[in-house]
Amino acid sequence: MVWWALLCHPAWALCTALLAFVVRVQRRGPWDPRACSVHLRGKTAIVTGANTGIGKFIALDLARRGARVLLACRSEARGTAALNEIREKSGNADVHLRLVDLSSLDSVRAFAEGILAEEKALHILVNNAGVSGLPRQITKDGFETSFATNHLGPFLLTNLLLDLMKRSAPARIVTLSSVNHKKGRVDFSHFHGENLTYHMDTVYNHTKLHNVICTKELARRLEGTGVTANSVHPGIVMTEVLRHYPLIVRFIFNLVGFFFFKSSEEGAASSIYCAVAEEMEGITGKYCDSDCSLVLPAPLARDPALAVKDFEISERLTSKL
Repeated sequence: MVWWALLCHPAWALCTALLAFVVRVQRRGPWDPRACSVHLRGKTAIVTGANTGIGKFIALDLARRGARVLLACRSEARGTAALNEIREKSGNADVHLRLVDLSSLDSVRAFAEGILAEEKALHILVNNAGVSGLPRQITKDGFETSFATNHLGPFLLTNLLLDLMKRSAPARIVTLSSVNHKKGRVDFSHFHGENLTYHMDTVYNHTKLHNVICTKELARRLEGTGVTANSVHPGIVMTEVLRHYPLIVRFIFNLVGFFFFKSSEEGAASSIYCAVAEEMEGITGKYCDSDCSLVLPAPLARDPALAVKDFEISERLTSKL
C-alpha cells in the first residue's frame, strides 16, 4: 500500500513528465539540418523509399535546399501523396515521382534506364528504402525478399547509376544501414533464403551488415572519381519499418518509443548530414552513427578480403546473364 501511495503521488507524476521531457529534448543530435545553409540549386538527387518515414524527410530537406528531387517509390498512390506534400512544404515544384520495386531486378533496371535517359546529372543518391520482419519469400529472381529489397536491389541500382554520378562529380552516395548490422552474420547462402532464422529483426540485421560491407568496398573502388560512398545509422526511429511485426511488438515499440526513440524527422538527420554537410566533403568509406559522428562499424565490416568477396558475389548475382 505504501508503494502504491507513492506511485500515485503528484510528485511522481511530475518527475515522470519532467524525465520524459528531458529525454525527448536530448533525442535531437548535435547536427541540426535546419542550421545547415548548404544550397542544392542545380543539383539532382534520388531518394528511395521517399513516400514515408525517414525517406520522406530526407527528400523534403533536399527539396527545401532547391535540389531537383526524384522520389523512388514502389507505391504510386503513396508516392503521389508524398510528392504533393513535399512540393507544398518545400515550395519546390521540381520534385518528381519515379516508380521502382527494389525487390525486382527487372524493375531496378527499368528505373535506372529511365533515369539515364531523362537525367543529365545525378549528385546525390540516398539508398533509404528497406524492410524488416518479412516472412520467408523468394522473388522471381530467386532471392530472399528481404535481401533483394535491402541489399541486392540498392546494390544494383547504385552500380547502374555510377557512370552518371562520376560525370556529375562531386557526388555522394548514402546508404542507410543500422547499428543492428553488428548483430548480423555473413553467409552467402542467405541471398537465396537458405540457412536463415526468421525471428524478429534477425534477417534485417544480416542485410544491414552487407550494406556496410559493400558500401566500404564501393568507396575503395571509387577513389579518385569524386564520388563518395558512406553508410549511416539513423538511430532507433519511429517509422513503418515494423509494419510486418506482430501487433503486440508494434504496440510496445510505439509506447516506449514515444519517450525514447527518434521521430522520422529526427532520424533523417544523419543521412542528410552525409548527403549535404560541408564537413563530409571528400569523406568516403565511413560509417556514420545517429549523432552524425564517424564511428567504427562491426569487425566484419572492416575485413577488406570479405568486402571484396561480398562485392564480387553481389555483382555476379545482379548481373544480367
